[in-house]
Amino acid sequence: MSKKNDQKMIFSTVSSSSGTTLKQLVAKAGMHLEAEQIVLAAIPEGLTEGTRFVACQDGELVLSTDTASKATRLRFRQHEIMEALRENELFRFVWKVRVKVAPARYKARKKAEKVPLSKENARLLAEEAGHTKDKALREVLEKLASHVRD
Repeated sequence: MSKKNDQKMIFSTVSSSSGTTLKQLVAKAGMHLEAEQIVLAAIPEGLTEGTRFVACQDGELVLSTDTASKATRLRFRQHEIMEALRENELFRFVWKVRVKVAPARYKARKKAEKVPLSKENARLLAEEAGHTKDKALREVLEKLASHVRD
């Protein structure tokens, strides 16, 4: 058999097993998880966070990462990654690494913290209100100055 067929056989052994579709899917997911752990162990430190194993078909390893700069660093070190992966039976025929960029869909924002007004800033606002000729602005500045917390 050719090298490509050997690799297809290794990754497709799960799909040929008997059982229900759900069992086959669970088995494939388990194999994918194992493969992802092997790949992430081969990736240099600092590049593993945000990087995922997508697939490995016909000797082409596909990775996904969250930033373009990380993708560039992975491409730069692809030979080092392939060398480490080839020590494992599943990835012995890997000859190409393709890196895709898939930014995170949602990033939780911190809730803005309201910083209490210091006594010094309240004093400065009250002082500025005293020098202001505009009545509406003076009232607003005085109201702001009254929000001081002890």
